[in-house]
Amino acid sequence: MVRPSVLITRRWPEAVEQQLAQNYDVMLNRSDRPLTPDEFRDAIKRYDAVLPTVTDKIGPEALDVAKPQTKILANYGVGYTHIDVERAKTHGIAITNTPDVLSECTADLAMTLMLMVARRAGDGERELRAGNWSGWRPTHLVGTKVSGKTLGIVGFGRIGQEMARRAHFGFGMRIIVFNRSPVPSGTLAQFNAVQVDTIEDLLPQADFVSLHCPGGAANAKMINAARLDLMNDDAFLINTARGEVVDEAALAQALMFDTIGGAALDVFEREPAVNPMLAQCDNLVMLPHLGSATREARQAMGFRVLDNLNDFFDGKAPRDRVA
Repeated sequence: MVRPSVLITRRWPEAVEQQLAQNYDVMLNRSDRPLTPDEFRDAIKRYDAVLPTVTDKIGPEALDVAKPQTKILANYGVGYTHIDVERAKTHGIAITNTPDVLSECTADLAMTLMLMVARRAGDGERELRAGNWSGWRPTHLVGTKVSGKTLGIVGFGRIGQEMARRAHFGFGMRIIVFNRSPVPSGTLAQFNAVQVDTIEDLLPQADFVSLHCPGGAANAKMINAARLDLMNDDAFLINTARGEVVDEAALAQALMFDTIGGAALDVFEREPAVNPMLAQCDNLVMLPHLGSATREARQAMGFRVLDNLNDFFDGKAPRDRVA
């Protein structure tokens, strides 16, 4: 029996690659560099399955194929706005993702960012590494208390709820939520959370605002200049969702003129490029898209892809099919 051919677009955890190779005729991208649209187009002509990541751009050009061989794009990651879903559907190509398995680790990192920016950990580390620390003093790098403050969460799916769990039970924070659809009362009650009707209702009430909403055109530049103006001048913005949901130029202006207290970002509009204005802001913490970067989460993501592939090629409905 001929095994389905599979292209893995970037290097994955070794254990996952080995398991995939046992079940499929696997081609690895050993250079671990992003593929071009031309290379994606060629892959879609040659392989039964292509396994992209959230940073692979599979747009109209990549999918401009008369007779695709690819039957499934099994995405390694939750978001799939990097894929032209409608064009893929016209070819009859299925799309799956990997929800659930990275929620806890991404929420852990969002908490890390919130604590770092509130307690000026980035400033302190830079000072130490530069050899500029002159010793303890009462007014040195004074930050903001996190415990007992109000956290506004934008997007109350799996990751948003894990963030609420950590903030409410770990730090005694008051939780307010904006979500596109009503959140079940039982879910809100777990965290003593209150849902508000609009982002505009949430922003003025929050000491910290943490973004956990989807990306894509619908949420592009959701946090813009007008909404940043609604935040308190000592409030902090945390983004571990998608880079495009924040207007980075507007954020840089707010940080430079101290109209908000600070921000912490794990994702950026044009990754891996970072807006140079942001790099000038000392009241900003930046990390290179590390939300799911634990051994446990990255392996679980890969095995979730494998589960979806196995179901698909066994003629079953993959549990994580999104298109």
